[in-house]
Amino acid sequence: MIEDTGLRDLHKIVVINPKGGCGKSTLATNVASTFARRGAFPTLVDCDPNGFSMRWLEKRTDKRPPIFGIEAYDISDGPAEPISARVPEESKTIIFDLPAAITSGQLIEFTYLADSLLVPVMPSAVDVYSATRFIAELLLNRQLDRRDKKLAIVANRVRRNTKSYRMLQRFLTSLKIPVIAEFRDSQNFVAAMDEGIGVCELPPYRIRNDIGQINALMKWLERRPALDGEQPEAEPLSEDRLSDEQRMELIAAAAYRRAEERGFQGGDPSLDWAEAEREVDATYKRHTT
Repeated sequence: MIEDTGLRDLHKIVVINPKGGCGKSTLATNVASTFARRGAFPTLVDCDPNGFSMRWLEKRTDKRPPIFGIEAYDISDGPAEPISARVPEESKTIIFDLPAAITSGQLIEFTYLADSLLVPVMPSAVDVYSATRFIAELLLNRQLDRRDKKLAIVANRVRRNTKSYRMLQRFLTSLKIPVIAEFRDSQNFVAAMDEGIGVCELPPYRIRNDIGQINALMKWLERRPALDGEQPEAEPLSEDRLSDEQRMELIAAAAYRRAEERGFQGGDPSLDWAEAEREVDATYKRHTT
């Protein structure tokens, strides 16, 4: 259990995706190092038993801007000492690097806790299917309101002009969930991880094709969502009236199910999506207003 008491004045950034190997630690460490380089003193909380973020932090030398690290591998029971008691006073930003294996209860907990939710996604068929299912779950079952504007996607190891990447873009555009940065499939991220630094700390000539995306990510994070006034209630899901956004959520879940049934072997993401569209449209009567 992660208590938010004592953390409420901090910017709480949660890096989350139940799919393993999508680059959560790469994203978390680059966010932490960029905040540090800009003069902040971020706290990086490693909740993954693999400890990738803590191993990265151990490689970081005293010559680099400081980042405070907390090991919180057993997030089921929580650390022996509350996280809030271990965060330095000068730290105003806390970044949670979550493991792939989290329970439904933990998903709800961290979704509620976060000021900013970052979902790293790699443009492969399996990753896109997993991401669409996860995002649909957040929106449909966890009642995450996209109007809060605290959920965003970071594309990792991007290779544009692939079918899977185009399908991901189509889905996210329909749901109005921003892709705030696209990290190239570059050795810069591998080298930085090995050295205990962020890409922003590499020599400028090496990162001229990467720094723009890092800056775009930070620009989004440095805004703090402010909800002014009452938000309108979400439109209920019904067979008589299905909005475009609800339709896309259902299509995403149906496309994932098709791939899951064949063990993610073979198939074509575009064909799965087309079949899912036909399935949803045959089941629900759509009305436009």
